[in-house]
Amino acid sequence: MAKEHITETLDLGVTDPSKTAEARQDRHFEGKLDWIVFGFTSLLAIAFVLWGFLNQASLASSASSAQSWVILNFGWFFVLTSTLFVVFVLWLAASRYGRVPLGRDGEQPEFRTVSWVAMMFSAGMGIGLMFFGVAEPLSHYVSPPPGSATGQTSEAMQVAMATTLFHWTLHPWAMYAIVGLVIAYGTFRRGRSQLISAAFRPLIGKHANGPLGRLIDMMAIFATLFGSAASLGLGALQIAGGLEYNGWIESPGKLFYISIITLLTIAFVTSAVSGIGKGIQWLSNTNMVLALVLAVFVFMVGPTLLMLNLLPTSLGIYIKMLPEMMARTNASGGEQMNSWLAGWTVFYWAWWISWTPFVGMFIARISRGRTIRQFVTGVLLVPSLVSLVWFTIFGGAAIDAVREGAFQLTNGAVNSNHALYQLLDSYPLASATSVLVMILVGIFFVSGADAASLVMGTLSEHGTTAPSRRTVIFWGALTGTVAAIMLAIGDPRDPGEALTGLQNLTIVVALPFVVVMVLLCLALYRDLRKDPMMLRHLRGNELIEKAVLYGAVKHGEEFYIVVQEKKASVKAATEAEVTGS
Repeated sequence: MAKEHITETLDLGVTDPSKTAEARQDRHFEGKLDWIVFGFTSLLAIAFVLWGFLNQASLASSASSAQSWVILNFGWFFVLTSTLFVVFVLWLAASRYGRVPLGRDGEQPEFRTVSWVAMMFSAGMGIGLMFFGVAEPLSHYVSPPPGSATGQTSEAMQVAMATTLFHWTLHPWAMYAIVGLVIAYGTFRRGRSQLISAAFRPLIGKHANGPLGRLIDMMAIFATLFGSAASLGLGALQIAGGLEYNGWIESPGKLFYISIITLLTIAFVTSAVSGIGKGIQWLSNTNMVLALVLAVFVFMVGPTLLMLNLLPTSLGIYIKMLPEMMARTNASGGEQMNSWLAGWTVFYWAWWISWTPFVGMFIARISRGRTIRQFVTGVLLVPSLVSLVWFTIFGGAAIDAVREGAFQLTNGAVNSNHALYQLLDSYPLASATSVLVMILVGIFFVSGADAASLVMGTLSEHGTTAPSRRTVIFWGALTGTVAAIMLAIGDPRDPGEALTGLQNLTIVVALPFVVVMVLLCLALYRDLRKDPMMLRHLRGNELIEKAVLYGAVKHGEEFYIVVQEKKASVKAATEAEVTGS
């Protein structure tokens, strides 16, 4: 028997992220305050607050002009990239990269699946579903997108549901998934710090630790601060709207809004400093149960048969209209379409992107141990299915109420602050369910805002997964201050005016983040090509092929391949022995 050896040395990489060179480098700074990132960002935020306090009209005008410019000139870019993000994450999940774990090989998920889904859903869009669950489908039913249908018809109902699902399902969650995947992979697989700048190392190398990297992290903090402050203002408006609609208060003023914001800020800061396992997880699980109770109640007392029929209809018309909705730009409908896009689709894409730093980083923080395929399935598909059911129940019930005359429009339009309360007012137990809605809004905001404050703390302390309490409290308090001041300096008769200016600022910040996210996709792809699992698969195939060819040349068809362990001095070697029989 002839025995010959072929020996190849494999660079399989390090599967323990704590032992990588990047981990050793980052561990030196972890937990220490980055005074450059923290100082510049906090000063900029305070400057904006002072600008708004000293000259609110100037701030509002500048923000509105900047937002209009962004939407007019870069609306197409938002539309194009949002769809590319969906395609990219679906491709990752379906490809061989889907098997790659976000952690060590064989590592188990940190959180149970139910808690994982609940936490990311609360952080991602919980408060938005409460605010727009009735308002958006009803708005599109009354005033459909230009050229699509006639208002308040059966066709308009289908278009309304498809358009709403377009704004709330695959596209926003794909944006969150991009940032979440990049951070989770870099942190738990490669051992990098939990910074957005660290994800750029495959592209810019050591410059990710320099001024360019710090600029990226400052942009992330800035977007997170103003995005969460706008959400806080939105929650305050809806809670006050519920109290006012039910006659429990009259014409809430500045002091009342500040009181609500103060209470919510204290609540989410307390939750944040208690840690993810204790605070956010408990709140998210509680809110999932309460939201389920509310949805089941409306399903039972509302037009149940209509909702059941609307569920497959909404899904079908969404799939049918998806290519058309993805292609809507200024060129498809002139000035009327431009105005509609500015108020809806492009506004939403910019708004979601402005949330990606904190939602994506938070999702990454809670996704350790899952594979890329599991991550994409959970982040992209599960919340989309929940949104489908939620909007079918509440949107269908609201449209039916308008048809039956039980829901009165305000001058032919929908009052977003009161819409959900108006719907519940037509059902039994209106007072009790209104209180439940206000509790849900409060908890949804708290579970999202404490995630935001933790992420800002992480970005301020070189990517530590456990930022110090004082840093978390600072960012939480500043978030509440930004929201309170912006509402306090607004018109008491229109407290949403200052909030609109705040939203405009987040949209402006979103534009450079679109470019950042495109580059993150490229960085992740480069990383995955060099993942230890991919290298083992690739080099293993190469060695087998080489051994087979060598055996065929030396021994014809009569040979077999044996793999033996080498001596300890050559641990990384894989030996293929070709033995002729």
